[in-house]
Amino acid sequence: MGIALENISKCFGSFQAIDCVNLEIRQGSLVALVGPSGSGKSSLLRLIAGLEAPDRGRIWLAGADATKHSVRERNIGFVFQNYALFKHLTVYQNIAFGLEIRSISAAEVKKKVAELLDLIQLSGLGHRYPAQLSGGQRQRVALARALAIAPKVLLLDEPFGALDARVRKDLRAWLRQLHERSHVTTVFVTHDRSEAMEIADNIVILNRGQIEQVGTPAEIYDRPANAFAISFMGAANIRSDTSNIFRRNRFEATTSSQIFLRPQDIAIETIANPTTVAATVNRLVHLGSEIQAELALDDGQIIMAQLTREHFDRLQLAPQQQVFVKPKAAKFPLDYSI
Repeated sequence: MGIALENISKCFGSFQAIDCVNLEIRQGSLVALVGPSGSGKSSLLRLIAGLEAPDRGRIWLAGADATKHSVRERNIGFVFQNYALFKHLTVYQNIAFGLEIRSISAAEVKKKVAELLDLIQLSGLGHRYPAQLSGGQRQRVALARALAIAPKVLLLDEPFGALDARVRKDLRAWLRQLHERSHVTTVFVTHDRSEAMEIADNIVILNRGQIEQVGTPAEIYDRPANAFAISFMGAANIRSDTSNIFRRNRFEATTSSQIFLRPQDIAIETIANPTTVAATVNRLVHLGSEIQAELALDDGQIIMAQLTREHFDRLQLAPQQQVFVKPKAAKFPLDYSI
């Protein structure tokens, strides 16, 4: 089921949570809502679910106006960060709950729950209670319970936020595989930019209740719409286009007086040439297969560069060493309309 938001606005008291948002989500897609705290991500999710009503605008589900429909009428599955499982019910009973209140036959419930336990890789654990499961297992049970009613849309509000990094990484891959099997239109909120880049078909960047950019992970990263999108979706060095490092390399911004460089777009050499400027290595941070270098330019500005382990070993960099740098590529904020 596709989703369309038309001029949606929502205030909580004097706080403008959502400000005239227009957004279309294709049927069967997996979309991430990202943005800083207070940007409107969870509010937008709750509006789609019917847990909140918009002050203005309309919500369309599968081409029909669902603005005034109840949560149940929308046939949407919702998974919260804290799982919201029934502690006094077993895993089996938690998953079966939504089916049983719809008066589905016991035989059909048993068949459906068995299929979902297999889908979430917890076959044989249906007799356990939530307290007997790990955090990752509980989250999978919450997803299975949401899927049990065969929702047309699945909404996830920071589903992995309470889990440790290793479990989150495993569940990211699992969620992507689950989506490819179920093809349910899925929208999830996350603070983790790498999580959004890894899982989503499309990313929606929100800021102060408005949409800054919509696009695929590659489009968001390689063709950012504006300065906010550039800085939010990854580390960036912000430089004036009149500074030597850019003037010497003939980088000219067409829509902004600023140029943005990702750390991996800074080239470092140990021998000067006409296209480079001098810099001093302030600090080196080892990140496993990559090295992050903090560099001080002659004009006193600090930039960050990222090198592969192979390149770092070749250069043999050390703190306080003089090096020579130049930009490999530059990003400019683009004029972008949603």
